[in-house]
Amino acid sequence: MNTQGTISRFMEKYFLHFNAATIVDAAKAYSLQLGKGSKMMVTLAGAMSTAELGKIFAEAIRRDKVHIISCTGANLEEDIMNLVAHNSYERIPNYRDLTPEQEWQLLERGLNRVTDTCIPEEEAFRRLQKHVFRIWKEADQKGERLFPHEFMYRLLLSGELEKYYEIDVRDSWMWEAAKANLPMVVPGWEDSTMGNIFTSYVMKGELKASTVKSGIEYMHYLADWYIANSKNGIGFFQIGGGIAGDFPICVVPMLYQDLERTDVPFWSYFCQISDSTTSFGSYSGAVPNEKITWGKLGVETPKFVIESDATIVAPLVFAYLLNM
Repeated sequence: MNTQGTISRFMEKYFLHFNAATIVDAAKAYSLQLGKGSKMMVTLAGAMSTAELGKIFAEAIRRDKVHIISCTGANLEEDIMNLVAHNSYERIPNYRDLTPEQEWQLLERGLNRVTDTCIPEEEAFRRLQKHVFRIWKEADQKGERLFPHEFMYRLLLSGELEKYYEIDVRDSWMWEAAKANLPMVVPGWEDSTMGNIFTSYVMKGELKASTVKSGIEYMHYLADWYIANSKNGIGFFQIGGGIAGDFPICVVPMLYQDLERTDVPFWSYFCQISDSTTSFGSYSGAVPNEKITWGKLGVETPKFVIESDATIVAPLVFAYLLNM
């Protein structure tokens, strides 16, 4: 009996060549990794939270298809912003046609544009700010030090935001991650909106910079997690490029080249959804084999690159894994 869902069967029948075939191949290999007991890291770059990837990513977390996440500070906060301010978001279908004057008008209305979607300043950023500041301040006064994602987990689990929810909480991947206390790394958190806001409080003398743990501590945390969970391999599913992927993939060569751990395996699977061009010299555009030369992937590591739009491809891969 075929237990596949409609989307999975559609992909099997029609996704037969080029990027389409690679989507199916990568999804099957991801499933095989899970079947042999491997863990899987998913990295989120770009504006995946604002693109509402949480609608399916949350289900992937619930169904144990994801075991650790690396994301930008923007993705960390924007999923929660969508949870509490969704009804005030505005979509701009003709965003390519906007003049500088029209962009300025959006700013004056308190609308920060991300491609075709505007995030409302007051309902999203400022609504979240007053609550997260309380969490930061309490930790600061107690001498506690937490990672950026741990502060957000604490905020979500406190129940303070429930009165603001404007979408089904099950569509929030951060809510599911918080409930599961899912391991996470958030490299470069300082350049996010909440990172900027935290910095302003430090500059005003209201918080200590050391209250939020650093990127070095994130790498140490990730290294410990990798060592403890690598018995059956750890896969790497990279959505987009940038620091969300560049930071965590380096943990392997750091461990065996710099720490001189001889028992550390390479990443056991690699897939990247990317639109970067290799010839431009970008790390995000590099073909997976280049990562062999840096000691991140092995010769036998299953490797996939899907050159397409992550907002289209990632939901399809997760749908395949979930037998939708």
